[in-house]
Amino acid sequence: MDPSLNVPQLLRQYGLRPDRRLGQNFLVSPGGLARVVEAADLAPDDAVLEIGPGVGSLTVLLAARAQRVVAVELDERLRPALEAVLRPFPQVRLVFGDILKQDIAALMGGVPYKVAANIPYYITSAVIRHLLGAAVRPERVVLTVQREVAGRITAQPPHMSLLALSVQVFGEARLAARLPAGAFYPRPQVDSAVVRLDVAPRLRLPEAQMDAFFRLAKAGFAQRRKTLRNALAAGLGWKPPRAAALLEAAGLDPRRRAETLSLDEWVALTAAYAEICLPRSPAG
Repeated sequence: MDPSLNVPQLLRQYGLRPDRRLGQNFLVSPGGLARVVEAADLAPDDAVLEIGPGVGSLTVLLAARAQRVVAVELDERLRPALEAVLRPFPQVRLVFGDILKQDIAALMGGVPYKVAANIPYYITSAVIRHLLGAAVRPERVVLTVQREVAGRITAQPPHMSLLALSVQVFGEARLAARLPAGAFYPRPQVDSAVVRLDVAPRLRLPEAQMDAFFRLAKAGFAQRRKTLRNALAAGLGWKPPRAAALLEAAGLDPRRRAETLSLDEWVALTAAYAEICLPRSPAG
């Protein structure tokens, strides 16, 4: 089948309409689809996880580049259209279900993989958390997201966000492309962007400190207008002098605000917190 699908016509052929409740805005622009595939930078022996294939516009392009594609679709109504479109591509495995309820590592067979997806805006953060929390993390994640969200993911000091910090601790995030609203069917009310995250083989801090990292970050960003001294004190249930002492131990000015800290400074803060507050493992 021609990989350039006429999505509106295909939907009509199968008596389907996009479901607004599911946030269905299908990426239909050939240029937009090409930018997603380009950002994924696939090799012929790659395994790819696609989330929300819709009617297969992106899936067929991924299948032409990769050795194996696992496409997870929530909407059972799309099964007949998807199966028809993907019949010429035996390297594609279709899975119907909620991606947030899937064991990603098991789904991909425990092997290295990349992710490419045009996901509904309302599940962006949940999908990112689920992917990066998997037992086997992806090597690369390419997502089309709302442009405002793309800005938050790729933010840098002095405009860091909790989402940026939560993503960038796992790797390097960058804006790969901008997609106008007209690249989708039906046309959404906002523009989108393609974000690429190259997941680092090693975390920026010890795995044992990850819970502390997120505890500190959530406390710091919960009250962004407050100084870190006061935000951490409120979030951790401490008195302000104790929070100030922690920040000073990490070499940070207690008067700074969360969005001004770099990832390296958050890592240093977490290390200071671990040294002061976390129980140490017994000597071996």
